[in-house]
Amino acid sequence: MFTGIVEELGTVATAARGGRVARLEVRARATLEETAVGGSLAVNGACLTIVERRPDGFVFELGPETLARTTLGHLRAGDPVNLERPLRFGGALGGHLVLGHVDGVGTVEETTRVESTTRVRVALPGRELAPLLIPQGSVAVDGVSLTVAALGDRTFEVMLIPHTLAVTSLGRLAPGQAVNIEADVIGKYLVRSLALRGTT
Repeated sequence: MFTGIVEELGTVATAARGGRVARLEVRARATLEETAVGGSLAVNGACLTIVERRPDGFVFELGPETLARTTLGHLRAGDPVNLERPLRFGGALGGHLVLGHVDGVGTVEETTRVESTTRVRVALPGRELAPLLIPQGSVAVDGVSLTVAALGDRTFEVMLIPHTLAVTSLGRLAPGQAVNIEADVIGKYLVRSLALRGTT
């Protein structure tokens, strides 16, 4: 489990596809501490298992499900990626509860500069995620905990402050770019519970 507070911006060293499994090597520094082979790390919001730890980063294996449900299969050498180590019991919850299980891939429709901030509108992949988003609620975009600033029929908007623009990959967003979306876990359980009771 994570918080959506990015600890560092890593860099893709290599991304290779081989059959149904891909290998992703990421250069990192800060997140190397207290991590080991078999442990987890959130990479652009997707919880991945470390299969190899190197002096300057990590190696991950991406299975068919991860490749199908996230943007990670489209990463190339040199791309920046948001990295976060798992939340530890007793640690500060600075963002919101993030599982690292991507719900869908959205598409950036528009980025608008508003003084020192940037307003970003993201199109949802379908209507199924719409009930999971609420105004002023939480959403993770590429692993970054954000507040929903506005909702459209199949879109949502977030505001990015200068700090977020500087220390995460979101400062490089452009129209047409694909992003990983994870809705708030509490909302998912609530919608599921109501559906089973026949009230939605």
